[in-house]
Amino acid sequence: MLKYISNLSIYLSIYLQDLKQLLQTFRLGFLKSTYSLHTFITLYTEINGQTVAGFPDISAVTTLDGQQIDYYDSEIKKLIPKQDWMKEFASEDRFKEYTEFRERVQQTNKINIRFIMERFNQSHGVHVYQRMYGCDWDDETGESRGFDQHGYDGQDFIFLDMKEFRYVTPVLQGIITMQKWNNDREQLELLKQYYEYECVEWLKYFLTSRKAGLERRGTAVVSLLQWSSSSPVVCHATGFYPSAVTITWLKNGEDHDEDMDLGEILPNEDGTFQKTSILNVPPDDWKKHQYVCVVEHETGTIRKILTEDEIKNGIKYALLIILRIIIMSFYIEVDMKLNLFSKCMLLL
Repeated sequence: MLKYISNLSIYLSIYLQDLKQLLQTFRLGFLKSTYSLHTFITLYTEINGQTVAGFPDISAVTTLDGQQIDYYDSEIKKLIPKQDWMKEFASEDRFKEYTEFRERVQQTNKINIRFIMERFNQSHGVHVYQRMYGCDWDDETGESRGFDQHGYDGQDFIFLDMKEFRYVTPVLQGIITMQKWNNDREQLELLKQYYEYECVEWLKYFLTSRKAGLERRGTAVVSLLQWSSSSPVVCHATGFYPSAVTITWLKNGEDHDEDMDLGEILPNEDGTFQKTSILNVPPDDWKKHQYVCVVEHETGTIRKILTEDEIKNGIKYALLIILRIIIMSFYIEVDMKLNLFSKCMLLL
């Protein structure tokens, strides 16, 4: 029983760490991609010695600007697109090249975990090897940066110093691996080529594919929402891409900048965005005067006249919007707690 609990704690810790990483890249990737810095990250997780039926030995997730775009594991044995625009990519010739590269990395990782176990004098038991690699690119300055980090049983094992372009390890057990990898100049040159050129080209390719796919979705969907008859009125725009959007109010045909609170741009699961503007005027006022919510986006301009009938059409969306805002706040809170919790689970 103790052995089972120990194994279970390791499995849970792995996925907590994966979740933490995805939350971090999702939050940071979104904030950065709103401006000019874009990220392309792949996270591999391999579990050696686990015997739970249906639990994959190997899993891999790729994110673009913090948004998951594909998934792979050793149970399904194929790369699964996670966005609609990625499904179009799956029918292209480049998808085969992309998949084969992922499979080669998988085979390399299987070899790595066996060597690492030897370094720690381990011949059995459940052990976890993780690798996170990728690049970022600033579309304003043109600057890019690669990264390649390896972890073992929840701790840093070795990483590639991109300035010196050599491997560095923080643990004694990683010294032999570090020396071996640093002596393989041919492999280092291939990695340099990948992180400085190929990775960035893949990133740009996926950015272009995403842009083309999301732009075909059309204009934003705009709704007027109200929690109760005395509550402020919310103008909610969603489903637009790219993220730049303007929401304003008109009162009797004139700009109305008072009594309004503008919300932040939030990401949707499909890569599009949403934004709200709250009108804080009493019902007697907007029933007496004509208020119009104006949403301006590069795909078009939408105007919603504030009427009781229009608000009734939007009530069913109110709970969904509140839930999304709570989830976005939850990401930040969970991100702060996961690290401590995952370490506690490793101690079971």
